[in-house]
Amino acid sequence: MKKILTLTLLLSVLLPARAQKYEGVVEKTVALIGNDIVMLSDIEAEAQMQRARGLTVDKSARCEILEGFLVSKLFLTQARLDSLVVSEAQVSNMLDQRMNEVLTTLGGEQKAEEYFGKPLYKLRQEWHDALSDQSLIQEMQRNVASNTPKLTPRDIKKYVEETPAEDLPMVSTKYRIRQIGIYPDREAAELAVKEQLVGLRERVVNGEKFSTLARLYSQDPGSMNKGGELGMASRSIFWPAFSDAAMSLKVGQVSQVVETPDGFHIIQLIERDGDMFNARHILIKPQYTSADRDRAFHKLDSIRNLVVLDSMSFFDAARSFSEERHSATSGGLMADEYTGSSYFEKDQLKPNDYNVLRTMQEGDISEPFESLDNEGRNGNTIYKILYLEKVIPAHVANFQDDYNSLIDEVNAKNAQKAIDDFIAEKQKSTYIVIDPMFQGCDFQRKGWIK
Repeated sequence: MKKILTLTLLLSVLLPARAQKYEGVVEKTVALIGNDIVMLSDIEAEAQMQRARGLTVDKSARCEILEGFLVSKLFLTQARLDSLVVSEAQVSNMLDQRMNEVLTTLGGEQKAEEYFGKPLYKLRQEWHDALSDQSLIQEMQRNVASNTPKLTPRDIKKYVEETPAEDLPMVSTKYRIRQIGIYPDREAAELAVKEQLVGLRERVVNGEKFSTLARLYSQDPGSMNKGGELGMASRSIFWPAFSDAAMSLKVGQVSQVVETPDGFHIIQLIERDGDMFNARHILIKPQYTSADRDRAFHKLDSIRNLVVLDSMSFFDAARSFSEERHSATSGGLMADEYTGSSYFEKDQLKPNDYNVLRTMQEGDISEPFESLDNEGRNGNTIYKILYLEKVIPAHVANFQDDYNSLIDEVNAKNAQKAIDDFIAEKQKSTYIVIDPMFQGCDFQRKGWIK
């Protein structure tokens, strides 16, 4: 239900954390780099985060942490010299998101202040500065990485010819697929869910415990065993309809039925504090019967027969009959919603889709099967047939077929070289002093110890 990061991952992003005091750590400067410093508490703060993630933190790990700080300081110094600026609105948005996630994870403002040992306004200022620096560092890294020559087809061809085959990237098997999708009778299934939730609400109003009913009926695996309780959280991490309904309740009051992309809910407010709340909920998703499945399969069988008998092309059949809105207008052609690519690797496909696809040959049309669409968090039930239009077998990248993949590969290598060269150059021209306690480190990059 919650869309949040883990605390340990989150807090490591919010360094510098030298304002946090750790028992047994004697504060001292462990590195001077230009006009910046790295404190021992910076190292120990990150070490604590790594331990919380289950990592072993020894002297070698602390050396890696220090080197990470040193690299960041070089980019930050250059960003300031170049007068780079970051969007204050973007930093504020990042800060609000981070703050909401921290408060949600720790359970509210008071617990956050106890955990960090300081008032919230100080935390906000420290994290604002840290996120501003982080944005400057990332912008400077992008500038350095982009300062590479524009590649031509001749450059890529030369790269392929001069690179041993074992060092060229492997291209995974790719599939170009068309689909026709039919949804079950949503209206009837949704009505049944709403009626069930109305009945459960009446039982609570009549004296039954919400938590008991949540354990029995809720389909939210994250909260059902806790009696539906979600924990104190920022309203921003939930679906807007859910948050609006919860925030409008009085403590102990139960909402009417609320619809979100996850399904249908009833909500009981436990506590509210500003823009944060704790609530119980019961989530129920529409369930479909074998009769729904049979009706859809029968329709898909009829469509499939039209295509197999050459009465209609798959393209035209998809445009005429498919209810899957993202692909219907393009003749059922599936495309990645982020990149627009019409080729999919195994890991990009729904498991049920791939299980059907892996036994097919080019030109085959599958039998009807049940799958999920890309709506909501986990997808909605949909029944499909697939047409496997083209398969590109796994192979070593070559100039003719994989130009785009190769240009990405070479650009990435050139960008990394530009970053490495920048760091090496700045190591030579920047005043750097490492405390003796870290001078024995086997740093990945030479040049820190002078």
